[in-house]
Amino acid sequence: MRTNLKLKKAIKLRSEQDNLRIKALNQGVELIAPETIFLSKDTTFGKNVKIEPYVVIGSKVKIGNNVTIKSFSHLEGAKLEKNVTVGPYARIRPGSHFLPGSKVGNFVETKNSKIKSKSKVNHLSYIGDTEIGENSNIGTITCNYDGIKKNKTKIKKNVFVGSNSSLVAPLIIEENSIIGAGSVITKNVKKNSLALTRSSQISKKNYKRR
Repeated sequence: MRTNLKLKKAIKLRSEQDNLRIKALNQGVELIAPETIFLSKDTTFGKNVKIEPYVVIGSKVKIGNNVTIKSFSHLEGAKLEKNVTVGPYARIRPGSHFLPGSKVGNFVETKNSKIKSKSKVNHLSYIGDTEIGENSNIGTITCNYDGIKKNKTKIKKNVFVGSNSSLVAPLIIEENSIIGAGSVITKNVKKNSLALTRSSQISKKNYKRR
């Protein structure tokens, strides 16, 4: 009996998804391998949208014109404006808002954050409770939770944050500044400046194990 019930639910779910896929295709959405893509009833699409295989779109997602969502990405509660690229392997959580021309790449998670026009978070990053200004290039972890409350990070325009960095909120990174790769930043960074926290590298010549 349980097996039959599960089978009936699976058939019903498949039927619902097929209808949503057909509806999207009729709206002009390019679904590559549509049988691997899962949509929600309230998903809205603009023009010239492309969705690659194995994408899951949860509830409350709005997708604008000329958007590409690459494989193995999961989206929910997000707004993607025109000319946005997401993924592959991106997790886009509720409250994420990507402005025109922004990009979120592979192994990036965002939550409750705004990424402004032409800014990029290309890989290996967590962006939570954060606002990123225009034309910034970010590769970082935002440390937004102190164990009691969520804190905000504000990154202004034309900022470069090197890979494997940690920004400990609350924090403001002013415009035209650079964060060196591997840094842990705990204090506000002034505009037009370089912030770097890194231990000195030690090399011992002709070293042999004991």
